[in-house]
Amino acid sequence: MNSIDVTIIILYVVLTLGVGIWISKKASKGLSSYFLGGKSIKWYYLGLSNGSGMFDVSGTAWMVGILFLYGVKSFMFMWVWPIFNQIFVMIFLAAWIRRSNIMTGSEWILTRFGDGKSGRASHLIVAIFAIIASVGFIAYFFEGVGKFMTIILPWDLTLMMGDAVLLSSDQNYALIIIFLTTIYTIKGGMFSVVATEVLQYFIMVLAGVLVAGYAFINVTDVEITSVLSEQWSNLFFGAELEGSWTGKFEAFNELIDTHGYKMFGAFIGMSLFKGFFASIAGPTPSYDMQRILSTRSVKEAAYMSGFTNLVLFIPRYLLIGGIVVLGLVYLAPEMASSSSLSLGDLEVILPKVINNHVPVGIKGLLLAGLLAAFMSTFSAYVNSGPAYIVNDIYKKYFKPLATPKHYIKASHLASFAIVALGVFMGFFAESINSLTLWITSALFGGYVAANFLKWIWWRFNGWGYFWGMTSGLFIATIQFLLDQNKDNFEVGTWMCDAAHMPAIYVFPVIFIVSILGSFLGTCLTPPTSMETLKSFYSNVRPWGWWNPVYRVLKDEDENFEKNKDFVSDMLNCIVGIVWQSSMILLPIYLMIRDYPKMWLALVVFIITTVILKFTWLDKVRKYKN
Repeated sequence: MNSIDVTIIILYVVLTLGVGIWISKKASKGLSSYFLGGKSIKWYYLGLSNGSGMFDVSGTAWMVGILFLYGVKSFMFMWVWPIFNQIFVMIFLAAWIRRSNIMTGSEWILTRFGDGKSGRASHLIVAIFAIIASVGFIAYFFEGVGKFMTIILPWDLTLMMGDAVLLSSDQNYALIIIFLTTIYTIKGGMFSVVATEVLQYFIMVLAGVLVAGYAFINVTDVEITSVLSEQWSNLFFGAELEGSWTGKFEAFNELIDTHGYKMFGAFIGMSLFKGFFASIAGPTPSYDMQRILSTRSVKEAAYMSGFTNLVLFIPRYLLIGGIVVLGLVYLAPEMASSSSLSLGDLEVILPKVINNHVPVGIKGLLLAGLLAAFMSTFSAYVNSGPAYIVNDIYKKYFKPLATPKHYIKASHLASFAIVALGVFMGFFAESINSLTLWITSALFGGYVAANFLKWIWWRFNGWGYFWGMTSGLFIATIQFLLDQNKDNFEVGTWMCDAAHMPAIYVFPVIFIVSILGSFLGTCLTPPTSMETLKSFYSNVRPWGWWNPVYRVLKDEDENFEKNKDFVSDMLNCIVGIVWQSSMILLPIYLMIRDYPKMWLALVVFIITTVILKFTWLDKVRKYKN
């Protein structure tokens, strides 16, 4: 690496640490200041911060790999998260969540089920889920950033004891970056996280634009068309994915056959099935929910969520598209001729392109941008996870009357504990892909059913929530253990078949078991008190089956009206998903010079933006706060 690139990276790290620590004094006023910025941060800063937090390096490396292999239709792989949950949040969930006016997602549960035994049980299970998810994502980041840094940076940091490797180079790189990020995150809480993430966002955008510009200027149309087939840029697909590679690149078709997504129609169908329920269930109790709760009003919560979609996808996919174009031209021939081509090769396309095919200066900025992507996402989880330990467990059950300074210190310790557990788990992660699928398809699968029902069904109670979440997480854990030991089962047995099943196809099993636990827990126990239900429903105003509660409220106030926006909200979500997809496709088609489809994507973006202006934005502007 050239000294110019190293200098850029060092300046970025020093600037980030300086900004984070400089602004950290604002976090010392109490838990609300530490975890939510005192609900005083402007919505556009939170939107930039939220977008920055979703721009992670592990996810970017994964997206580069799947776009490289599968072509344009690979953006649908993102529905496994699902990325369109951000549209549901923007359209109606941000307003519902912000009206609660509390600090964490699990504290919010008490407003739905009350503070009795059942409410506390459901409150505790959400807090445990949030902590597990934070630890899992930190492990995911540890795995990704280590691989990335080892290939990019020239120094071998392997720690040896005799002939034994104590810590590999990628593990040491990951530990250094995690340590630096943890310093300012723990010191400054939400204020430092947002300030540094806004800075990091602009660095990432600059890096993406420069890489896309470099790829656009230095790679010719002829070079791109010599690698890509027409099918690579085609959005449409059948029940099975045949692969779009021809000639000397046929080896990539064989790689597709072994990836587990050959039945592409079934995979997309399952992703949409899961995505619908997961999206209505709402954001998981993590940094995304913390940003919503940090906004100054309900109106600004909706603005922030819409702004997050707008600022995230185009710059992110400019970067991804630029890297993929360089990878297709410079790496694909060598990869296709390799006798040991594997899925692991896809995960290192990003660092290999940066290392060998990006010029001095741009390389330093790009590496700083990807470091920013890692640090922003990591810091978001380090800020959100401890809130559940301190506010929802320690403060509520062990020390409810301590001083703000005491809780801040407890938050520091909780942050260190979560980071340590995440790093420990990261040492045993098989790959970025395995962690991605476990978190999105298994762990979050256990979250969906109970959190879907909590919005739409008045009779659903705290015990139903507790047993729905518990049963889902239990099955998700079994699935994870089977997956980690899949090579130990005898071929041909049902255990072996179950262990090798892609995680997304296990989701219906997790969902059904969780629904069963939810209904049994609800029907075998008394309903939530009417006073709690009245308070929740009149404040949050969700749509769904709330007629018994609505009738009581209507008798008390004849002017009370139920939420009748289900149909309009769902139509807006469909338009929003198309809007979001156009922002992904637009930079991809630009980078591969498919101008007819690029202009079509731009027209779709403009039309859907105009529609959402009248059907969503104008309605949000009428909110009272």
